[in-house]
Amino acid sequence: MLPIEPPPSRFQMPSPLRASPEGLLAAGGDLEPGTILAAYRHGIFPWPDGSGRVLWWSPDPRALMPLDGFHQSRSLQRLRRRGRLIVTADRACPDVIRACGERAEGTWITDQMYDAYVRLHALGWVHSIEVWEDAQLVGGVYGVAIGGFYAAESMFHRVNNASKIALAALVERLTARGFTLLDVQFKTEHLATLGVIEIRRATYLHHLREATAISATF
Repeated sequence: MLPIEPPPSRFQMPSPLRASPEGLLAAGGDLEPGTILAAYRHGIFPWPDGSGRVLWWSPDPRALMPLDGFHQSRSLQRLRRRGRLIVTADRACPDVIRACGERAEGTWITDQMYDAYVRLHALGWVHSIEVWEDAQLVGGVYGVAIGGFYAAESMFHRVNNASKIALAALVERLTARGFTLLDVQFKTEHLATLGVIEIRRATYLHHLREATAISATF
């Protein structure tokens, strides 16, 4: 099933080059499907503040996971081979989003954000990888897919290494489906150990234009 294009946003996207050094570009707007998709197509993503106000970001540098550069440890490879944890795709996307919003360390996934991304999932733009143990959801990752571009939004785990397994499965799926760009927005120490790198925003925007023009499906 091809994704359904929603009505266009009533807002004009600002240039990412106007963002602050931290990446903050704008505040306000709405979380209609057309607005969110227009933002991603321009290298922008929503991230609310502590009060729930929607802020729009385009950081420089930008973090991405090279699809040929995922660092998979031997212990993770052994865990995957055992088959104790089962991987699926798009079987429980709303549950993955909800679980990402319930992490003990806190989250930016407000009820408003949850509703917005579940709507995008129903339209075919948001996709997830799930990890299961004994029929229980124990890990996952979700994000926005446009052409050959995937923006990973958040991941979670309830057993050790479940989120790493989800990310490894995501990289494999995107590679097999012809995607070229896996955006993770910000680099963290944890993501760096898995192979995430940073590139300049101008370079990222060039790759984004090329990736979104590809005819690929999740």
